[in-house]
Amino acid sequence: MYLSTVSRPGTGPPAAGRPRRRLAGVGGTVLALGAVSLITDVSAEMVTAVLPLYLVLGLNLSPLAFGVLDGVHTGATAVLRVVGGFLADRFRRRKLVAGVGYTLSAVAKLGLLLAGRSVPAIGAVIAVDRLGKGVRTAPRDALITLATPPGALGRAFGVHRAMDAVGAFLGPLAALAVLFVVGPRYDAVFVASFCVAALAVVVLVLFVREHAPAGPTGAVDGQRVTVREATGLLRDRSTRRLVLAAALLGLATIGDGFVYLLLQRREDIGLRWFPLLAVGTSLAYLLLAGPLGALADRIGRLPVVVGGYLALALAYLLLAGAAHGWPLLVLTLTLHGVFYAATDGVLIALAGPVLPARVRTTGIALVQTGQAMAYLLSSVLFGLAWQLWGPYAASAAAAVAVIVALLVTVPLLAPLQRRSPR
Repeated sequence: MYLSTVSRPGTGPPAAGRPRRRLAGVGGTVLALGAVSLITDVSAEMVTAVLPLYLVLGLNLSPLAFGVLDGVHTGATAVLRVVGGFLADRFRRRKLVAGVGYTLSAVAKLGLLLAGRSVPAIGAVIAVDRLGKGVRTAPRDALITLATPPGALGRAFGVHRAMDAVGAFLGPLAALAVLFVVGPRYDAVFVASFCVAALAVVVLVLFVREHAPAGPTGAVDGQRVTVREATGLLRDRSTRRLVLAAALLGLATIGDGFVYLLLQRREDIGLRWFPLLAVGTSLAYLLLAGPLGALADRIGRLPVVVGGYLALALAYLLLAGAAHGWPLLVLTLTLHGVFYAATDGVLIALAGPVLPARVRTTGIALVQTGQAMAYLLSSVLFGLAWQLWGPYAASAAAAVAVIVALLVTVPLLAPLQRRSPR
């Protein structure tokens, strides 16, 4: 798909540095990082695919307690994203900081074995795993922006997220294979997950290259980024718009585990087949991430993001309805995958060119932190709503929250869309 020739406006040959073929805009660094994310997601999704059932059915957690743990899974260590982003900018060692994050997440898989059936210990291990993700995400995305021409960022993030989604697709299948071989033993899944995560760290060390920022904003003069310079991002109006929009959108998003538990509850899906729900989302994600990223480069990134959240609202409405059966199951998972394909990398592709190159990793981390902190709150609120109102009323409220969030965030992001190159 990405090897086809791209037609560009104008009568002359392409400008210098502007690739003639689509894959030319997605260099080796992006592909290597995609491979790292693919392997890491195989590991992560092996655990994620079984964790909701392990906590809710195996340990008898209430929906509210699961919501708290699910929020910790993404949001509790979110502030450390900013620390990781700042350190990566200050020392210009984005690859090293990302590597530390990947290593922490790998070690956390073994921690689940030591935690046993202790819910506080499981929560602590999950926090360490999310600490790793928080530390690595902004440096990884900054590496992509620095290795890609601004006009091809949507495509680059689309390719990266598509490779990431391949891992998310294979992870639940790997968990399913382990469960079929050894029976309902979660410890075997955790050990296999650790081995795969360790392989991702090796690939990062051997194959990912770090590109220095170019031009006067790239700090070629050797001066290090200061704390004052990094905190000054919050005085920038564009950065504040990005962070606020990301937080509002995060507040309207419930955890994947809730989506899968709602479907499992409605369709009475057994333990061994439960991981296939995540496979459905990942299949739609991996098929659409690349095309939607390329579409965002052509028509603008904001319309694609809006379309993704509309798909999410529709998925929540389907969960709130009374219908059931495999068509509902397929449609809900497809819409869930469309949401991720249209928003996960495209929002960062919109934000990247707006942020100064010297502190771009810190800026990306701020955007992701705003979203993750809001996600922590949304998971707790949805778990509480489920417990008080029931799952279907809670799902309907989540759909309304998505629409309200879009009505507020589109005016915030529209001025930035005009500054994001196509």
